[in-house]
Amino acid sequence: MLPSLNVVLDSLPFLLQGTLNTAAIVLGAMLLGLALGVVMAVGLVYGSRPVRWLLELYVWFFRGVPVIVLLFLFYYGLFTWLGLHISAVLSMALILGLTTGAYQANIFRGAILSLPRGQFRAASALGMSDLQAIRAIVLPQILRLSIPAWSNEYSIILKDSALAFVIGAPEIMARTQFVASRTYQHLPLYLTAGLLYYLLTWLGVAGLRRLERTMRIPGYTHQDMP
Repeated sequence: MLPSLNVVLDSLPFLLQGTLNTAAIVLGAMLLGLALGVVMAVGLVYGSRPVRWLLELYVWFFRGVPVIVLLFLFYYGLFTWLGLHISAVLSMALILGLTTGAYQANIFRGAILSLPRGQFRAASALGMSDLQAIRAIVLPQILRLSIPAWSNEYSIILKDSALAFVIGAPEIMARTQFVASRTYQHLPLYLTAGLLYYLLTWLGVAGLRRLERTMRIPGYTHQDMP
């Protein structure tokens, strides 16, 4: 037990550096997914038929292909073919961002469809254009309503980020595997990695729940809307 504990304590600073890389991957992916998801959700609801068809094809592709396949397809395939020299950490953030963008598009689309249809007519009666109505009326509401689902998406992306070790990204799993392969203390080290992932999950979800409570308007939920 003591040798195992010593290995864990000695390697903890090294593993914590990997934790920072994991957090960077997840944060970058979630922000990219947020931007893509909002734009695609608006296009899926209000866009023309060709636009909706293209966006649905995007959503279908990234929801249907496993993340590890996308990782090899983009990192070793597309990026190499285009001659792009992107770090493993940034590549993982981009690929996960493209993936979660497809899921977040459906989250935000559901939130848009839950809004009362009369809001658009009221905005038009006030002289607002469709773009102004979307920016000033629709987006603030769907962002507030989507926080619970966004918390769930955060947890999924965090767990998917562990796949980054297959392309050499120095995140939690890669650093844990590096130490375990040299010390043969697999069980305590992988338990430590699991605890680090759990801590990141707890911190992220707790922060998003706090944000949800802060932004919550009493009586304003999906169920309270006519």
